[in-house]
Amino acid sequence: MTTLSPYDNMSPVAQAAYRARAAADDIAPLPRAAKDDALMAVADALEVRTSEIVEANAEDVAKARAAGTSESIVDRLTLTPDRIRAIAADVRDVAALPDPVGEVVRGSTLPNGIDLRQVRVPLGVVGIIYEARPNVTVDAAALCLKSGNAVLLRGSSSAYASNTALVRVLRDAVGGSGLPADAVQLVPGESRDSVRELMRARGLVDVLIPRGGASLIRTVVEESTVPVIETGTGNCHVYVDAQTDLAMAVEILVNSKAQRPSVCNSAETLLVHKDIAADFLPLALDALAEAGVTVHGDERVLALAEGSKATVVAATPEDWETEYLSYDIAAAVVESLESAVAHIRLWSSGHTEAIITTSQAAARRFTQLVDSTTVAVNASTRFTDGGQFGFGAEIGISTQKLHARGPMGLPELTSTKYIVTGDGHIR
Repeated sequence: MTTLSPYDNMSPVAQAAYRARAAADDIAPLPRAAKDDALMAVADALEVRTSEIVEANAEDVAKARAAGTSESIVDRLTLTPDRIRAIAADVRDVAALPDPVGEVVRGSTLPNGIDLRQVRVPLGVVGIIYEARPNVTVDAAALCLKSGNAVLLRGSSSAYASNTALVRVLRDAVGGSGLPADAVQLVPGESRDSVRELMRARGLVDVLIPRGGASLIRTVVEESTVPVIETGTGNCHVYVDAQTDLAMAVEILVNSKAQRPSVCNSAETLLVHKDIAADFLPLALDALAEAGVTVHGDERVLALAEGSKATVVAATPEDWETEYLSYDIAAAVVESLESAVAHIRLWSSGHTEAIITTSQAAARRFTQLVDSTTVAVNASTRFTDGGQFGFGAEIGISTQKLHARGPMGLPELTSTKYIVTGDGHIR
């Protein structure tokens, strides 16, 4: 008599989820050393097999360019040997971080003598749905492994060859280190059906994290039956206050916009106090022009742009809500700090806002009034990043207010449980 496998009647996505559940149960109790050894093996394998990864990535990049994909998206998609070395370095940084699993969040001895502890535990099976950026494949896997979770990776079809190569390298390294290779899996299929099935795998998948554009995030949030940690788009603002260091303000603005415009923490809107606009904007516009940035300005910006080297076009209402992810920035002159805050409250996606000022009072006021995941004072918006914050990497930047907010590192990939220890206590 033929014995049926429990997987025989399951779809490929369900099979992957069941295997991930078993792997999650196996890695949850592992000591830090076992997980760190696996991560170091992953980092080494990425460097040893760089040519294999770059070759697969070149296939995706060629297809993207042939399809007329914007250069900002192509940049997000591209993996170079230098970028792979940086990704491997991030994995080693994650390995060096403290293990959150087992950390006592709070604890006490109750009046009746019972010992009560709340400790961190892995979430279990984490699903990641993301677009274009294959580096997310490694970042997500590393953070999930370190925090004792299994991960199901569903990247976009545009990065399929890259993600397939990366997951092959990751699984070989993880399995070779003695951990279950199924702790890292690429969700089977390139169609949207596999995404829908993942979103409905409640009971097998513990949480979903979408990373990408507004449409992707909205779809996952609205259609998923699996709990979702909502990440957000990055309509980030730089506000230049009436009291400011002009040279510093120009440098921070250009870095925020042009250092890497295709990512969510790049600045998309510039707001300038009216009292400093005549002095600041000519300098800023010339600097933005040298960086290749097109400015979408309001009437006062357009007036002050006469004679500058910048490409300045009239801003439309849509410009204030646009996440360009390109060498474009919206710009307006505002009446006051409070006017800047009102603009941010109306149009911001809640990601990152920056104030450039020499006034401590203005800095305090701005940080009190602005409610985004990150508020920067005299610093580039580009610092909103798990690696820059010392988290090793990030699983995403959450713009919600429940459980996780801002760059999500290891603690955000854990839940908690209570351990109650008594000595024959009854109630």
